[in-house]
Amino acid sequence: MSSVVDEALDRAFGHPRGLLGRLGGALMAHGNAATERHVVEVAKPGDQETVLVLGPGPGVGLAEAAGRARLAVGVDPSDEMLELCRQRCADAVRAGSVVLRAGTAAATGQPETSMDVVLSVNNVQLWGDRGAAFAELLRVLRPGGRLVLSAHEKWLPVARHDLAAELEAAGFTDLQTWVWDPPGPIAARAAQLRAWRPLPH
Repeated sequence: MSSVVDEALDRAFGHPRGLLGRLGGALMAHGNAATERHVVEVAKPGDQETVLVLGPGPGVGLAEAAGRARLAVGVDPSDEMLELCRQRCADAVRAGSVVLRAGTAAATGQPETSMDVVLSVNNVQLWGDRGAAFAELLRVLRPGGRLVLSAHEKWLPVARHDLAAELEAAGFTDLQTWVWDPPGPIAARAAQLRAWRPLPH
């Protein structure tokens, strides 16, 4: 039975596809919206900066980032989620200020040092190899660029301080961690981290 449940959850949220994927996207658009917007506010992308949004799902945070940055790039392994992003950000896609790509945290397909900001909301628990993902994110960030990561505290793959230690081991610096309570009576507490790619000495 658990394998059936796991497969259904994967189809809805992990690698959304089909009817369950579309349902999962609708739930994510509603349930994650406040956190998506909060993470963009924490990152404060400037109007000349480029933002990479990992696993943008239905595109709420991607649209928020696109409203502030010069360019927002959404990378997701799910064709269904990329299509929802394309619909939500249709004007920005046509204008070229939003670009959508199939990929993962460990294989973003982005050039080295091409990003000023990397954002991730509620998908770190889905990464098969966090070490490879953190190495990839460090690679695509320019020196001085920043990563802001958020996940439901109960879904974190390890304690947030251990996750911060993994980021430090990958080469990130100036780690900050905290928790944030989204608005709403049933909203789940989010564990959040911010880290920087160091400037060269």
